[in-house]
Amino acid sequence: MVKEFDYDLVVVGAGPAGSSAAYAAAKNGCNVALIEKEKVVAETVRTSGVTWIDYCKEFGIPEDCYNPIRSYKFCSPKNTASISEEIPKAAVLNVRKTYRFLAEQAKESGVDIFLDTTVNDIIKTNENISGVKANSNNEELLFHSKMVIDASGFGSVVVKSLGKVEQWERFGVGAEYEVDVEHVDSDSWWLMVGQMYSPAGYAWIFPVSKNRVRIGVGVGKPESEIDPTKRLDEMIKNKLGPIKDLGKLSNKEFHYGLIPNEGLTRKTVYDNLILVGDSAGMANPLVLEGIRYAIKYGRLAGNISATALHTGNTSEKFLERYEQVWKKEIDAKINSAHKVQKRWLNLTDDDWDKEITIISELTSDEFLDFIRADFSISKIIKLATHHPKLAVRQLFNIVRGG
Repeated sequence: MVKEFDYDLVVVGAGPAGSSAAYAAAKNGCNVALIEKEKVVAETVRTSGVTWIDYCKEFGIPEDCYNPIRSYKFCSPKNTASISEEIPKAAVLNVRKTYRFLAEQAKESGVDIFLDTTVNDIIKTNENISGVKANSNNEELLFHSKMVIDASGFGSVVVKSLGKVEQWERFGVGAEYEVDVEHVDSDSWWLMVGQMYSPAGYAWIFPVSKNRVRIGVGVGKPESEIDPTKRLDEMIKNKLGPIKDLGKLSNKEFHYGLIPNEGLTRKTVYDNLILVGDSAGMANPLVLEGIRYAIKYGRLAGNISATALHTGNTSEKFLERYEQVWKKEIDAKINSAHKVQKRWLNLTDDDWDKEITIISELTSDEFLDFIRADFSISKIIKLATHHPKLAVRQLFNIVRGG
């Protein structure tokens, strides 16, 4: 038996990008379906949840959805550094609670959410996408729509079905345990770099409460063949670096995820179709985080879709305004961050020991601008002026393209 539905807009994926897009479109009077393959929103956690408090406030995310961070600690094999501030500016999200808040926000705005529903193909009319095909409980579902937003994440199921893209070739793989521990500074995170932690990435300790942390390893592919889960198990067994100070560990949950690391290389609009979030490659390559981009540009995608639907013009040409906005805001920053990442991938352990010393001289604002990939020539000139070390001047040349 085949069930058929008709909507103005179908959004595939109820992560932060999809829920935000559906919410924005519904608020603007569109009839929206939000399709999620898992049985409940955020049933599986695939991210460590690092983000920034100013974005949380901008998006209206409740304070009980995140743990504030005010101290940033780093270690290489032979060096450590710490940067602190009085007012927390970073945060570690309760990922499930945040994603469910965003989905409930969409639902309250009139979005129909279809759970346990897997999109497996698209519907085409005159060679253009006009909906998606899905399965749920052994039933075939057809969702006809005037527009589709692909927020399906790393898998990019919609745009792949359209035949417009291939699988990501460069990406990050992250594995982490959420654990209860004896000792934790709940407002401090650790970033760990060097071969003993990750040969092409970094390891982390991110606190989510006064007695719980996430310990993880991220590895860049194809630069490294290391299995992040195996490396993570070895780190915990041998209590490497700051892990030894956590005391007794009690594993509560395992998380594993993939995130694209090719920059903003994909075209993100076609006739009747917008890509957003990981489907569009919207990730900061320095720490491979992208939740803030997913929410912000998910809302943008929803707003522009609503305008297109109300005007009756869902052509690629009309939808290009979406791509113009996000490119103007983050394209240059992400490209600069990729240049810095390329340099980082070539650092030896001795290089990292020196790099940590330079990082320790930054103010918290300078560091956060850097790690958030909030690059601008003016900020880098200021950084190079205040910290006239060779590595910082190299950074300026990298960002400038010299």
